[in-house]
Amino acid sequence: MERVAKSLVKLKLSDAISTEELAKAAWPAAVGKRIALHAVAKSMVRDSLIVEVEDAVWQKNLFQLRFQILGKLSGILGAGIVQDVEFRIPTTRRPPQPAKRLNETPSTDDAEGIGDPGMRILYKQSRNKASA
Repeated sequence: MERVAKSLVKLKLSDAISTEELAKAAWPAAVGKRIALHAVAKSMVRDSLIVEVEDAVWQKNLFQLRFQILGKLSGILGAGIVQDVEFRIPTTRRPPQPAKRLNETPSTDDAEGIGDPGMRILYKQSRNKASA
């Protein structure tokens, strides 16, 4: 993909492809394969390339290298396309939660909280013996 970005910039065919796609394609060439595994170019906002990193350690280290990275991106894409690089840690999303019914009343029986059916029966039998 990075070869394609270099070729398109050289051929001046980049009018058909957005600058965001070019910048995302040039990212692995600018930082190398190892860093590109831990930091992925996601989007362009105005003239800033937004990069998602694994954690705060990667964020801090890449932030310190941002001027070198910008120099390499300018060498690949040409000056003026990417002016800044912003490193972000992606937010974790909650998985979908099961819907709860509004008119459903919670059970007052403690045995209903036991997931294993065999253990639930044993619990009910021992509770009945203890109360008798």
